[in-house]
Amino acid sequence: MHALLVEDDDRMAQALGTALAQRGHTVRRVARALDALRYVREAEFVLLDLGLPDLDGIELLRRLRTVCDAPLIVVTARCEERDIVPALRAGADDYVVKPFRMAELMARIDTVRRRTDSPSGRSGAALPDGGHRPPVRAGDVEVDLAGRTVTVAGGEVRLTRREFDVLAVLAARPDEVHSREEILDRIWGDAFLAASRSLDVHVAGIRAKTGRSGLVRTVRGFGYQLGCPAPRDDRDGAP
Repeated sequence: MHALLVEDDDRMAQALGTALAQRGHTVRRVARALDALRYVREAEFVLLDLGLPDLDGIELLRRLRTVCDAPLIVVTARCEERDIVPALRAGADDYVVKPFRMAELMARIDTVRRRTDSPSGRSGAALPDGGHRPPVRAGDVEVDLAGRTVTVAGGEVRLTRREFDVLAVLAARPDEVHSREEILDRIWGDAFLAASRSLDVHVAGIRAKTGRSGLVRTVRGFGYQLGCPAPRDDRDGAP
């Protein structure tokens, strides 16, 4: 795997680069957002620090996601919710706060990589049948599992990879209620992430971007199910 390491701290970059190289990966390290945008298309994996000197890390993440769908983990000292939630909404696959255990970070990298099975970096975890099925309809929302697209009232809505994965898990078996642990295990490979807000953030993103708060139905104390939203259902839905 070829990793792009976006890190302006030399000591941290050296430690991460050495750990990745020891596991057989090649690494390109850059310290500025401009260089990250320049080299991201060649990357099969991205580790991104948010505290860069030339551009806010969240804004860089948004720009990276417009040109690259490779798995991406934020590795940063920022530990506040005001940083974590926007990063996940912008398309980060995971969020690791410094200081961290190197073995844990490497395990998280392996987990994200296992959930990515195509050259474009698109995750297939949410497609248990390989995607060989017609689009799923819920009200005026259509979810194309094979094409990984979502349309609302005939217009395409752009979701992040993780947002689509969550929606696809629900759409693949729309009559069933899916537990939080099942969704977290299938998409992130870790049912214990139920203690984090990652899943809730992505559900909120689906509701906001589609304008259909009823598209994802909350089953209190258990999990989520695909709903059947009414047109113009643009009320905010609580995760």
